[in-house]
Amino acid sequence: MAELAFVEKVAARAGLPPEQARSLTEAVLRTLTERLSGGEAGALAPHLADELSPLLVKAAEPPETFGYDEFLGRVADRAGIDRPAAERGTRAVLQTMHRVVGHREFEDALAQLPADLRALAQPLPQGP
Repeated sequence: MAELAFVEKVAARAGLPPEQARSLTEAVLRTLTERLSGGEAGALAPHLADELSPLLVKAAEPPETFGYDEFLGRVADRAGIDRPAAERGTRAVLQTMHRVVGHREFEDALAQLPADLRALAQPLPQGP
């Protein structure tokens, strides 16, 4: 999937303009890379657009250990948005990645995250 198409899907899911969705996508990918091992982040990279995949490449250092609040705080700071927008945006980026990467590879990578962060990748239940 081309970067533009990925960002457009994130924008639609998060209810944001495309230019804001781009900075949000970069913020989520950078933060996710800090939280995952180098191997898992690297396994996701080839599935993303050439412009986005370098954001998932890191040295082989072990992942940082931080939880939901810190993850969203880093995304909000990097993207220059408030916390509710960071949560919506993280959900949108992870759900878009899930479709692009494929279920098995995505689940393998997200297994390193705490349950509350993994839950952001799940679609919200639809109302009746």
